[in-house]
Amino acid sequence: MPASALMTIMINAARKAGRSLARDFGEVEHLQVSVKGPANFVSAADHRAETILYEELSKARHGYCFLMEERGLVEGPDKSHVWIIDPLDGTTNFLHGIPLFSISIALEREGELVAGLIYNPATGDLYTAEKGKGAFFNDSRRLRVAARDNLDAAVIATGIAHRGKPGQEQNLHEIYNVMVDAAGIRRTGAASVDLAWVAQGRFDGYWERNIQSWDMAAGIVIVREAGGYVSDAEGRSNMLKSGTIVCGNESIHAAILKRIAIKA
Repeated sequence: MPASALMTIMINAARKAGRSLARDFGEVEHLQVSVKGPANFVSAADHRAETILYEELSKARHGYCFLMEERGLVEGPDKSHVWIIDPLDGTTNFLHGIPLFSISIALEREGELVAGLIYNPATGDLYTAEKGKGAFFNDSRRLRVAARDNLDAAVIATGIAHRGKPGQEQNLHEIYNVMVDAAGIRRTGAASVDLAWVAQGRFDGYWERNIQSWDMAAGIVIVREAGGYVSDAEGRSNMLKSGTIVCGNESIHAAILKRIAIKA
């Protein structure tokens, strides 16, 4: 399926930034790294990729606002459009030479997410979606969430609160509640990869707390367009503000919500 003008802009920006990340990934031992917080590294590669994305998208859609991991909110004259960008989701993986990381780009129009892109420069995997137009892998293959409807056959992804991050006890409690019924639990270290793999049917479901809007905005569009259900941990559509997300097909989504609601 030919990409729309909007998606072509997003793909071109992602691939240009991806070339920069791929070069740095090949030289990962020589990166200049600063510490932003406990176990949360920000690399020179991260900043370079964000600059490329900002410049490319600004040229193509002049005046749009930006919400980015490193620069925060950058307002433009067009308040109705916001690019939500993570230039390097999975930074710790990247710095350890683990090829599970991605560029994540979403577009919000009048407060509604309308387009999403997730791109892994290490593997070339590209996931794209526009509202009402379906979700696709590498520009051509249509994505659908998995059809398994019982947890005992399902592989579920989640995030694990690392050192210095809140919610560790709740995290462990929820993992236990899902683990006792699921076929398996996985943790990739990149929320965008988890969401892309739910859309692709590799994972049957995913949940996480205490994550940022740029970690999940693109993935929300892609999972929805792949036929999945997405909500916050309370079952509402308040993911970006609450910092929580649960997704899967209808049955798996409901099953995860039920188990993470169980009190310790």
